Amino acid sequence: MTAATLSGWSLPRRRPSALPGFGPTLGFALAYLSLIVLIPLSVLVWRASGLGIGGLVAVASSPRVRAALETSFYLSLVAAALNAVAGLVVAWVLTRYRFPGRAVLDAMVDLPFALPTAVAGIALAAIYATNGWVGSLVNDLFGIRIAFTPSGIFVALVFIGLPFVVRTVQPVLADLDREVEEASATLGASRLQTVVRVILPAMLPAVLTGFALAFARAVGEYGSVIFIAGNMPFVSEIAPLLIIVQLEEFNYVGATAIAVVMLAISFTSLLAINLVQAWCLRRYGHV
Repeated sequence: MTAATLSGWSLPRRRPSALPGFGPTLGFALAYLSLIVLIPLSVLVWRASGLGIGGLVAVASSPRVRAALETSFYLSLVAAALNAVAGLVVAWVLTRYRFPGRAVLDAMVDLPFALPTAVAGIALAAIYATNGWVGSLVNDLFGIRIAFTPSGIFVALVFIGLPFVVRTVQPVLADLDREVEEASATLGASRLQTVVRVILPAMLPAVLTGFALAFARAVGEYGSVIFIAGNMPFVSEIAPLLIIVQLEEFNYVGATAIAVVMLAISFTSLLAINLVQAWCLRRYGHV
């Protein structure tokens, strides 16, 4: 008889959990990720391995492929950076303020998720063309053409990437304790100092996560871009479109090689972003 029983108390029995344990869930996760992610990517790399490292470098360094890769990754990076700032502001407004039409504005954020990419591309091309409402105004005032130029690609990538930042930052911002802000103000900090030293460090990991998601989405975007890009080689041709062109020309090896190069660059970029995010979590803590 245990000491707990002698003292008149009995230890409560552990109730069986309805959830599966670590082993089954880990096995399911690995199997699912292998079927959906690892095996297809492994086959892609295996198909391109016939070219060798030298062949992949030759494909990636060809002028047309290099121009398409630079267009895709540079514009995706700039669009994701803009969305990181604008998404934080939009999430702040939706979380901290109550105003008429807030629910409508909140629903509009998710519109790029629900809207087919082809529809988004046609709508953006119609609006930002030189005879469109916005495009004609910008062209008349500043002499800048948006549609069918790299600027059109940038607009499309901003459009499809904004929800990723807003929906990543919004719940973290909602859980941010306002007492910390009040304590900062009580200690004599100005509003700007509170934002820079208290709010932004706490929000930085979530902003980086949204930035990474927006960047990854923009790199692989195809449907909404081809309608507004103009698709001119060395000017406004993106890498996913170049892969489609190679497939239409039955150059399957070339298409696979470009895909592997995009995969390598994307993986390296996301790894760097995740390392920065992990450093921010260690420095500023988890919110």
